[in-house]
Parts: sequence; structure tokens; C-alpha cells
Amino acid sequence: MPALDYEAEYNNRRRVPEATEINAGWAKASAAYRAEAILEADQSYGSGERHRYDLYRPKGGAKDTPLAVYIHGGYWQRGERKDYAFVARELNARGIAVAIPSYTLCPAASVMDIVGELRQCLKALWQRTRERPVVIGHSAGGHLTAAMLATDWSKVGDVPGDLVRAGTALSGVFDVAPLIGTTINEPLKLDARKAREASPIFWPVPPKDRTFIAAAGADESQEFIRQSLDIAATWSRAGVKAECVVVPSANHFTIVDELARPESAMLARIVGLARQ
Repeated sequence: MPALDYEAEYNNRRRVPEATEINAGWAKASAAYRAEAILEADQSYGSGERHRYDLYRPKGGAKDTPLAVYIHGGYWQRGERKDYAFVARELNARGIAVAIPSYTLCPAASVMDIVGELRQCLKALWQRTRERPVVIGHSAGGHLTAAMLATDWSKVGDVPGDLVRAGTALSGVFDVAPLIGTTINEPLKLDARKAREASPIFWPVPPKDRTFIAAAGADESQEFIRQSLDIAATWSRAGVKAECVVVPSANHFTIVDELARPESAMLARIVGLARQ
């Protein structure tokens, strides 16, 4: 068998020529929703420049409104939270509040530094809302979603030990070692040791009462589908309610549009998890 070309497997911007147009469409839809949403913008969760989140609230929401947290992708090295406001529209319409955080980007931070920042963000959101969030993330955000589910929150302090009970990762990377030899790794600066430390699939498995959906698009590379299959199988064998979902006709970018489609089965699942 010939060796896999990891650059071709993981470099999604090369793989999907229309990626720039897709991202521009998201930014346009997000600007439109920000103009009409019930938005608490630029909320602080730490001292860093990018330690901020935006909170989108449903109309008429009560104090005990369920909470979702959406973590954007960009291989831990790009992305702006304001460009993903569009994912909040349908969740807000179903009575779910949505927090969208920023985080320090590589190379200014390491991947594990970013994991720590998201833990800090979820702690701040708990202290503010007293709601256990369902965490959703795309690509690098999918990795961070798995990391939040697999976090031992008792070591974080001042939060419930079961702070994150459910997560949905869209096109996540859960073993980051394949990125080492690619151009993606230039700002990440991963080596074998750092990659293993940053890979949730090698961490202690989350408790059995957790729920995890690893979704990938049917039109993605075989590596992205394998990553979702592998973490779902590994965690499921240990008793986690974990499953892999392959979304027909979706690529690495268009899979995010499932969150904006009113009739999406994935959207319905996430709403259900948020309300539990």
C-alpha cells in the first residue's frame, strides 16, 4: 500500500477549492444575524486579548435557558468568532443560548494552551449562567470539543465535575500526529511528544454517562472519516455513548451548514442534548 499523502488528506483549503467562497458566505450571514440578534458581545473570560466570547440569547429566554458553546475551527491558527454568528440563529430560534468564544491562535499559543483557554471559558460561562453546556465544534473546534468532554473538571475547580456532559464534533482531528509532517504544522510546532499530549483519543476516556457525536462529511478525505470512526469506536468500547455520523454530500466546510438548516437532523440532536 502506498503511504498516505497527509498534506492532501488534511489540507482542506486545497482540497475544497470553493472554501474561500463558503467562508465569505458564513461571514455575510453572521454579520446579518449579529445585526438583529439579542447579543451580549465581547464578554471577557480571561486577561488575554482573545479571551472573549459573544453570547447570543433567544428571544424571551428565561434564566434557565439551555446553553450551547460553539468552538470555531481554523487549525488552531486562524478564525474569528464574529464570522460564525450564523450558527446561533436556528439554535436561538429553538430556545438555546449560544456562546461563541475566541482563543489565542498558534504560534502565539500551543494547542494545549488553547485547550486550557477553552476550559477557562467554560468555567466563566458556568459561573455566569449555571448551565451545563452542550459543546459543538468544527475541525480544530471539533478537537477542542472532544478535549472539553474528556476534561477532568474536578481538577479545574469551582465547576461541577460533570460540567460537559455532551459534545458534537464536526470534522474533528482527535489524533494530531498526522499533521506533524504537513505545512499545517508550521505554526503549531508539534513534535511526537506534543502531538500525543494534545490528542484526546489518547487521554483517559470520559465517564460512561457522557454523550459524544463525531460527525464527518461523506465527501471528506478518508483521514477525517477515519478520525471520527476511531474516536467513536474507542470511547464507545469504554462505555461512552459515542457514535460516528457521516453526513451525505457534505465536505469539510459544508458540514457546518447543518447547524443552519432548520430541517437538519444534526441540529435536532444538538437541541435535544442541550435540553437534557
